[in-house]
Amino acid sequence: MNFDSPGAFARHLLKLGALQPEVDKHIVEKSAEEVRRTAAGMIGQYQGAIGPYPKWEELADSTEQEKKRLGYSLEAPLLRTGDLKKSIKKTTEGNSAVVGSADKKMVYHELGTLHIPPRPVLGPAAMHSKNRVHGIVGLTAMAWLSGQGWKRPIKKVSG
Repeated sequence: MNFDSPGAFARHLLKLGALQPEVDKHIVEKSAEEVRRTAAGMIGQYQGAIGPYPKWEELADSTEQEKKRLGYSLEAPLLRTGDLKKSIKKTTEGNSAVVGSADKKMVYHELGTLHIPPRPVLGPAAMHSKNRVHGIVGLTAMAWLSGQGWKRPIKKVSG
């Protein structure tokens, strides 16, 4: 982007400043949705360890037998009816976002119980989403700063 005068550059900066709250909201919304989608996608698939979060243990034989008897998918941890997956939501306010579930079973799976080993979803989802969230922030910010369409930034491929 070229400016033909210092005044043109100043007008560009004023325009950027006026748009910043909207751009910030967009980045927070898109980033939270990325984490939410990742978390929902983890339900039903065994997960390896990441950061401080443990690898998911295999389901107990008794759990698999019960799932089979009830007609649910086997070898699909945390997945029965799909309600837990559907319960994962995002909320945003200002520059903050929360991704979580109001389903009390999520707490049992996140932390474990005396009889259920922990199978955390939300923290690992955030960690798995980190690079994609960085991409959302970077592409949106670059498009915004250059005066392009920041709501749907286009990733340019070089080479």
